Amino acid sequence: MSAKTITIFSNKGGVGKTFVAVNLATALAAAKRKVLLLDLDLQAGQDIPRMLKLAPRKGIVDIFSQLKNSEDPIEFFEVAARHTSGFDFLPVVTTPRQVADIDQEQIKKFLKNAREAYEYIIVDGGKSFNESLVTVLDHSNLILLVATPDILAVYQIRWCMDILQNLQFPLKMVQLILNRSESRGSVAWQDVRSALTCQIFGHIPSDGKTVGSALNQGIPCILDSPKSKISESFIKMVSMLRKEEIFVLPTEFKERVQTAEIGDSGQFLKKLGDSHKVLRHASDSRYGNGEDEITLLKKRLHEKLIERLKLDGVATDSLSDPRIIVEVKKTSESIVSNLLLEEVGGMITSHEDRVRLVKDIVNEVLGLGPLEEFLADPEVTDIMANNKDEIYIEKKGKLVFTQRRFVSNERMRAIIDRIIAPLGRRIDESTPMVDARLPDGSRVNAIIPPLSLGGPMITIRKFGEERLSAKDLVKNKTLTPAIESFLQACVVARKNIIISGGTGAGKTTLLNVVSEFIPEGERIITIEDAAELRIKKSHWARLESRPMNVEGKGEVTVRDLFVNCLRMRPDRIVIGECRGAEVLDMLQAMNTGHEGSLTTLHANSTRDVLTRMHSMILLSGIELPVRAIHEMIATAIDIVVHINRFSDGTRKITGISEISSLTEDFQLDLKDIFLFKQTGVGEHGVVLGNFHATGYVPKCYEDFMTRGIALDKNIFSA
Repeated sequence: MSAKTITIFSNKGGVGKTFVAVNLATALAAAKRKVLLLDLDLQAGQDIPRMLKLAPRKGIVDIFSQLKNSEDPIEFFEVAARHTSGFDFLPVVTTPRQVADIDQEQIKKFLKNAREAYEYIIVDGGKSFNESLVTVLDHSNLILLVATPDILAVYQIRWCMDILQNLQFPLKMVQLILNRSESRGSVAWQDVRSALTCQIFGHIPSDGKTVGSALNQGIPCILDSPKSKISESFIKMVSMLRKEEIFVLPTEFKERVQTAEIGDSGQFLKKLGDSHKVLRHASDSRYGNGEDEITLLKKRLHEKLIERLKLDGVATDSLSDPRIIVEVKKTSESIVSNLLLEEVGGMITSHEDRVRLVKDIVNEVLGLGPLEEFLADPEVTDIMANNKDEIYIEKKGKLVFTQRRFVSNERMRAIIDRIIAPLGRRIDESTPMVDARLPDGSRVNAIIPPLSLGGPMITIRKFGEERLSAKDLVKNKTLTPAIESFLQACVVARKNIIISGGTGAGKTTLLNVVSEFIPEGERIITIEDAAELRIKKSHWARLESRPMNVEGKGEVTVRDLFVNCLRMRPDRIVIGECRGAEVLDMLQAMNTGHEGSLTTLHANSTRDVLTRMHSMILLSGIELPVRAIHEMIATAIDIVVHINRFSDGTRKITGISEISSLTEDFQLDLKDIFLFKQTGVGEHGVVLGNFHATGYVPKCYEDFMTRGIALDKNIFSA
């Protein structure tokens, strides 16, 4: 025996929801069906006992300990209150103080037991969307919404249906019971039907005298007035409940995989079944075509959704208006929810799983597929899709392998095209690499075969809305208050600063923070290969380079922009990153009056910065003697700041050095001012260490004093 679970619900009080639950249970019992009536209405916990003249001794909460400690089935005749008509009754709680003891996992176990003991479980779901209701809805085969034919009730039910659809309960699962149908002054049921776009399961006529008499006696209408039209309406509903097609029932997948359960996919597949049939899945499980069942399911639904949208005249590749996309996504979620019901029936018993699967498919068609959730997660800083089946993210400074995947290489390519098309870029075999930027400023790099051997690759460097301040970096122990004060003095005193570090070390973030120290009112011009800087200043002009077009023309380099920038009367020039020949132009500008400039550079240490700059100047095509290069660097660059990312994901400034002078043999003399020294690794892999001053007082300190910049000299003491 496996019961059909019917949840009766309304988010508006006074529409007769409990009345319907009681009489439907009574009518089923009168038809010789084994029925359990559950009271989930925590706000009106004594209504059903009063309507039935029952005094239940126990509620579901009272048998939680039995559910936890025993695998034996529950003896319901020992715990449930038996009504004279033959059905059993159980409330979730018997006293208000038990509400805090409700455990959703135990409710699931209870429902599992009850399904094996009864033919029908009728649930009075109350009138609020709480966790207990959603748990019961997840295990229901039919949801009956109760409404009266008045405008307020119709609007409330419509709102209720929107919530159910957002939880991905398919429309087929939801039907309407119209109570007090065709009462005086009511809205016609045809109008209610068109307004709510769901099937009407039953009509209960308006008969206040019959209902009042039954309520006053504590006897269900079906027993008190068996010949009344109200009783006839419930008898008609019982006959409808004999039809299997009105219920959402578990169905079988054509194939099952019996292997070890691993990761999110395994957890998801495990829930695709009833209590007797558990699907197991491994991330390396494969069918003959090399794809697991979930991927195959997604593909089928994906193709059906595209076909449906085409029939509706929606071209998924041409959607550009964000407002239209929001509307199409909402419509698509409803379509996929119903397609999902057709494919797997009621096997997905968790609304979380339904929501996730539906959103995955809609995002593949209209969004960025499995990347959407990572873009929405503020803790994710980098997304790296090595191929359709292998997606890594950086979260809290650490690389994490995810269980998410793209449906196919073709969809991955389509998503790349969706990103770059609005920017006028293209990617194909002739130009298999592309850099682009998402609307939120996140930087995207994509590369496809033949350069990428395993399929398309996408790398996204995210830039969150929250901008870190110097105080945040002190709090995160990226730097100390002394280092913060020193960097602020350097910026105000118009010292030229290079910030160095490896990939993902936090150079751009630190450059954003250091730029905060630029006095208000100065004209700042930033030059970037891909716009990433977010400077909190009013007078800020932004320039961004441009790659060549498909004809090989129209390229504008960072060097071109830098040369043009000198004609724009800048007070400060900030280059997002020096990568090539533009370093020579920058040094020349710094030596000809454009002081206070800032830039970043890839390097392994402060000393490595000098070697890198030397190499970039030589690669610019201009032959200069080593002495000239070193003299140019020594007179242009004042301070080098190096930042590192450590094994625990933290970022720290590991060195601040001053280029003090040239030695007698014309070598650059670099003096360390502050250093971070790692002393070990603590609990949970936390990097241990300390910042310290070297004892060297930089030459620029005298300039600070001359300019009236207050800075405690003791911060340089070792």
